[in-house]
Amino acid sequence: MYYGAMTAIPDSVVMLDRDLREIFGARLQSLVAYGVRAEQRTHDDDHGHGGGQHVERPLAHTMAIANTLTAGDLRACAGRAAAWHDAGLATPLLLAANEFERSLDAFPLEFGAIVADHVVVSGKNPFDGASVDPADVRRACEVQARSHLLHLREGYIEARGNGDALAVLIVQSAAPFAALLTAVARLQRDRDAGGSMTGDAETAGRQVERLLDTPGRAITDVVKVAGVTEISAAEAARMFPAYLEAVERLVTFVDGWTR
Repeated sequence: MYYGAMTAIPDSVVMLDRDLREIFGARLQSLVAYGVRAEQRTHDDDHGHGGGQHVERPLAHTMAIANTLTAGDLRACAGRAAAWHDAGLATPLLLAANEFERSLDAFPLEFGAIVADHVVVSGKNPFDGASVDPADVRRACEVQARSHLLHLREGYIEARGNGDALAVLIVQSAAPFAALLTAVARLQRDRDAGGSMTGDAETAGRQVERLLDTPGRAITDVVKVAGVTEISAAEAARMFPAYLEAVERLVTFVDGWTR
C-alpha cells in the first residue's frame, strides 16, 4: 500500500486500518493520514539538529470517519490504544460522518492543515467537495495569535528567570506556533492569488518572516524547535526576546486582515 508514488504507508498505519475495520466493519467510510510532508521532513532532518537539542520522532497522525460512533466503538479503540502508541501512532481522530460535515467551520485551522497535507489510506476522500471558509481561517488565526502571545507573556513571568523553565516554555509552544504560521502563510498565499507554498512549516516560517520583516531568523529558529524535546537554558535565553517580538508582530499583522 502507498500514500503516493514515492511514499509507502507505514506498517503501523496499515495495522490501524485493519484494526478499525475490525471495530467498525462496513461503517468505516475513510481513513486519512495527515501531516505527511511535515513528518517526512522531520525524518530527513533527524540528524540535523545541534546545540543540545534532542530530536523526537513525530507520531503518525490519522483521522477516521465512520457512519456512526458508539460507546462500544470507543471501548474497543481504548483496548487497542496502547498497541497503537507503541507502534508510533497518535490516537486517531474519530468522527461520525454528520459531525465531520459540521466541523469544518468550527476547527478551520485544524481541518485546513489536514486538507493541505493528507493522503487517503482507505475508503473515499472525505475532503472531496469540502472546503474551509477563508473568513473562518482569518478569525481563527487572529484568536490563536493573540492567545499565543498571552501564553508566552504568562509563561515568561511564571518562569521567574529560570532558564530551564523558559526552555520548556519555548519547546512546548513551538509546535502550535509552527501550525499557526503554516495557516497564516497558506491564507496569505490564497490572498495573493498566485503565491506558492510547499506546506512545510520551515518554508511557512521563512515566508512569514518576510511578511513581518522580522530580524534574523527569529521565527524559523522557533519552528525548528518543534521537532525537539529539549533545548539548553542558554539557547532559550537567546531565542525568547526575538520570539516574543515576532509573535507581537504577527498579532498586529493578522489583526490587519479584518480591518
